[in-house]
Amino acid sequence: MVLLLLALPGAAQRRVAESPPVATVRTEVRVQRVIIRVPRAPFAPVAYSAPRALPPIQWVEKHTDRCLPVESLAAVTINRTDSVDLLLNSGGRVRARLADDCAALDFYGGLYIKPSSDGRMCASRDVIRSRSGGQCRISAFRALVPAR
Repeated sequence: MVLLLLALPGAAQRRVAESPPVATVRTEVRVQRVIIRVPRAPFAPVAYSAPRALPPIQWVEKHTDRCLPVESLAAVTINRTDSVDLLLNSGGRVRARLADDCAALDFYGGLYIKPSSDGRMCASRDVIRSRSGGQCRISAFRALVPAR
């Protein structure tokens, strides 16, 4: 029967005109995930021709701001078990003290930061993540300056 209707001239046009319009629903989902990797600082090469090695630098902690701009981070070093030292693009150093007895050794391969909407990493708010999936809350930042 349907074939007969379609065979008649003009039947297909009437059929299209009689059918209700089909609403097209378009759903779009965007997932955006940004995680910044801060690599571990490479070790300085040993100079074999140097007559004597320089003594290691002793760092003194000073009070600093509660937050750091994420884009200022260049690398990370591990010098203590309860904190990681962040090397800044400007050449400065900031120590991030870790809360909840987190082991700094988990960050041997660098660390990951999930940036917040303000583009800053803040103590008592943000966490740093290790490559193995662990995470530690930052309890405080301290500026590091060489001891006299």
